[in-house]
Amino acid sequence: MKFYGYKKCGTSRKGEKFFTENNIAYEFIDITLNPPTRAELAEIIKQTGKPIKKFFNTSGVVYRSEKIKDQLPALSDDQQIDLLASNGKLLKRPIITDGTKATVAFNEEEFKASWL
Repeated sequence: MKFYGYKKCGTSRKGEKFFTENNIAYEFIDITLNPPTRAELAEIIKQTGKPIKKFFNTSGVVYRSEKIKDQLPALSDDQQIDLLASNGKLLKRPIITDGTKATVAFNEEEFKASWL
């Protein structure tokens, strides 16, 4: 199980706490240093069944400073995935995958349904 997170991120910490309290083994990967590759990200997006826009960290500094919100409407899905894969700080966290299913962000009910 891969857990892409950021130690300074509150939602990543909530996700880790959930996994620890439920004795779920995982490999923590710092999303800012080792973000998922483009291919991994495309597969994870497919596994969640969620739109690509749900993977953008809209409250992040990079998202705001680069005015990503204004750029998104003109970008194709492939271009959006390329953008996400180019900078781990653009990704909403945590992103968790077991290779078959995946979740993005922390939602306790979704975690329970997916990981317990």
